[in-house]
Amino acid sequence: MAVVSISRVNKIFGKPGANQTIALQDIDLEIEQGEFISLIGPSGCGKSTLLRIIGDLISPTNGTVQVNGKPAPQARVDRDYGIVFQAPVLFDWRTVERNVQLPLEIMGKSAEERTRRANQMLELVELNGFQKHYPYQLSGGMQQRVSIARALSFHPQLLLMDEPFGALDEITRERLNAELLDIWSRTKTTIVFVTHSIPEAVFLSTRVVVMSARPGRITEIIPIDLPQPRVFETRESPRYYELITQVREALRGSEGMKV
Repeated sequence: MAVVSISRVNKIFGKPGANQTIALQDIDLEIEQGEFISLIGPSGCGKSTLLRIIGDLISPTNGTVQVNGKPAPQARVDRDYGIVFQAPVLFDWRTVERNVQLPLEIMGKSAEERTRRANQMLELVELNGFQKHYPYQLSGGMQQRVSIARALSFHPQLLLMDEPFGALDEITRERLNAELLDIWSRTKTTIVFVTHSIPEAVFLSTRVVVMSARPGRITEIIPIDLPQPRVFETRESPRYYELITQVREALRGSEGMKV
């Protein structure tokens, strides 16, 4: 059974007429357990909209979305997924530890379990020892790692990530890419990742889903056959550059795409 199953999904914003916007059109996608899927396409093509539909933050106009074999709204209620946005969205008045514990507090977990799980997740994202720090005391990259730890704190089977490294400098971004892959390999969590970066999509993914300009449609799905684990040398390999070219050409073939 697919972790995510999307069938004939359309999303239209606005009322019928001149102000109506067709954001997504005829989206079909199956995502299997343990995959790392990147969504890439021109600005405004509906990548983030599709991610939010999977997460039941917005509803499709037509079509169906299932997560773990259940409708997306039920999967949200069952907390089958965690979400990481471009901004870390941390609470300044809560320590790092208490930010990570927040979902567990909402779920009614005991103080002992919250502390144990927060410590596990902070060790996973290499922030052990920063439990009592506040967000303003951390760099942007460290804040985003806290956000990832929080999203993983309740063992979600699916992690939705909306350009989580887009605001970071290139060196920090590459380091966090490697750290994210390490987390993914250890947790076996299925990841759906939105990005504008072709090299990032190729380095991270098992498959890259290429979308067209609005109305967003899936124009091509490219398997990424780079060996695991991905390391610094992966970025220097001929196959890495071949796949970057393949994704770039697929984007150029999408309507309205300028590279």
